[in-house]
Amino acid sequence: MDKIILDGRSLTRAQLVAAARRSVPVALDATQLERVQHAADFLADKVSCGEPTYGVTTGFGSNADKLLGGHRMRDELAIQDAPRGGASLMEELQHNLIVTHAVCVGKPFAPEVVRAMLVIRINTLMRGHSGIRVSTLQALTAMLNRGVVPVVPEKGSVGASGDLAPLSHLAIVLLGGGEAFFGGERLPGDEALKRAGLEPIRLSFKEGLALNNGTAQMLATAVLALDDLEYLLGVADLAGSMTLDAFAGRSGALRPEVHALRPHPGQVEAASHVRQLLGGSTLVDIPYHLVPRFKPWSAEAWALPEDQALSFDIGWDWVPANQRHGREAFYDRFLPFKGGKKHQPQDAYCLRCMPQVHGAVRDAWAQACRVIDVELNSVTDNPLIFPDAEGAQFIEEQVISAGHFHGMPLALAMSYVKAAIPVLASISERRLNKLVDPATNDGLPAFLTGNEDGTDSGFMIVQYTAAALVNDLATRAHPASVYSIPTSANAEDHVSMGANEARHVLEMMEDLGHVLALELYTAAQALDYRREMLNAARRLAARGDWLALAAKIGNAPREGHPHCAQFEREVRQLMAALAGSEEFHAGTAVQTAHALLRERIAFMHRDRAMDGDIRSACDMQQQRAFAAAAHPWLVADVVDYP
Repeated sequence: MDKIILDGRSLTRAQLVAAARRSVPVALDATQLERVQHAADFLADKVSCGEPTYGVTTGFGSNADKLLGGHRMRDELAIQDAPRGGASLMEELQHNLIVTHAVCVGKPFAPEVVRAMLVIRINTLMRGHSGIRVSTLQALTAMLNRGVVPVVPEKGSVGASGDLAPLSHLAIVLLGGGEAFFGGERLPGDEALKRAGLEPIRLSFKEGLALNNGTAQMLATAVLALDDLEYLLGVADLAGSMTLDAFAGRSGALRPEVHALRPHPGQVEAASHVRQLLGGSTLVDIPYHLVPRFKPWSAEAWALPEDQALSFDIGWDWVPANQRHGREAFYDRFLPFKGGKKHQPQDAYCLRCMPQVHGAVRDAWAQACRVIDVELNSVTDNPLIFPDAEGAQFIEEQVISAGHFHGMPLALAMSYVKAAIPVLASISERRLNKLVDPATNDGLPAFLTGNEDGTDSGFMIVQYTAAALVNDLATRAHPASVYSIPTSANAEDHVSMGANEARHVLEMMEDLGHVLALELYTAAQALDYRREMLNAARRLAARGDWLALAAKIGNAPREGHPHCAQFEREVRQLMAALAGSEEFHAGTAVQTAHALLRERIAFMHRDRAMDGDIRSACDMQQQRAFAAAAHPWLVADVVDYP
């Protein structure tokens, strides 16, 4: 994608992200520019005829009843105020609209947000219903392509009439005012234009209103947030898959025939994706009796030097025949050994209900995408100009005041997404907690550390951080869209607050990503333990010494007990089953992600400083290092990290 052609009708989310995050330049469709100029010429003609037009020959908002005169009031005085640079009243009206509306506060938006706002504004003006001149649109495009990034403070839009204040911060730089970043330096607007080889412009009829009346801020932040969430949905599936592998969990809840009975699109897609990620796993659906439970390492645990380097011991308990009453059918299928896996056919909700929960979040994302895709190629300023309206007799039939600037369609869509974010984070934290809790982690060590000397905390506090993040996300999930505060002396008596809504969602993506990174970090440690414990059992069995395996089994009958022969026979069966198994490993995609983590974060045998590990895991997620494993179709978005 070396250039994006803007025509007001075909801009996609992917193109906007490319322009915003990779600075892909834009160009203006020549045919559509003719329509743009046609609308501008029509408006100029109507003004020359003296037709009263909102925002052109009248004030704005609650000042709409104030008609501009033919000259300044003070022109009749002997001592006159000098007009601003020789501007007409109508030019001054547009200029003043921009300079008085650029009143946002807070830290500046990231350059990617501002670039996205510029692309959106240019694209909607290309529809030819706003009255802007081609030369003004070309100046806005040149500012974008030459790397001038206006300073737009984050807070100040109520989402109707559009994003007036932040868009004024965009436009004021075109006039030589405000501030802008250029070459990484924050400069006065006129200096930034000068360094880029550009000149300030003077606005004509309705151009100020065309530039600052629209939904570009909320739409820009929404598109970037949805791009992040699309990636994070894949990471959530990947993290959940790695956790399921680490649990040696059950795949029945993922089967396609199950989800055909409740075919919510996101649920079906999530189940399919997790099945793909687990493809090739020899851990999922493993027989209960093969899985040993963790026991602390001791000097007597292993006989061979190669095994003495392990950070664990393993064990099972034998179930004598007189304790199998009523469970004969079960023990016909499974050997009578209790290890790490409980004898139950279903996993906890955080594992079993991944498709339902992840899928519901996917559906929220998809609904927001549908709304945003419409908005990307919509006209959102006011009034709307229809120069070729058939049968029009009066200007009100060609210059129509409407309400496309109202951001409620976007606000409600992003409220839906906002509510979904802590849900995805919460189920991830629950899986992480289950991994570290010895009461629920199916035979893994407490807090995923051997702790043979009693000095180690392991991954205990990683769960604290995840819990804090989830709580923070939950407290930020209150919808902004339900609380309207009237503006402009009650002329604008119902607003959307969509700009706040979309900005909140974009900000929440970072913490959602952190929670998922913490789960991946923790699941990788758990997976190492599970795999190594199983493969240690497999190696022990392959040596053919049933007594060595029996030494790992509790509840064995005493010598001479009537159950001794049965015990030996069943231990030999366990030995044969373990020895006959292929090496235990995770699914192919899970292995890929695990290997990526291990390139930067080593297995933690004993306690060490974990802050660097946490930074690395979060950085890898932020840089989309897991794209190849989680989302093969998003590999192009991977960023190389140092």
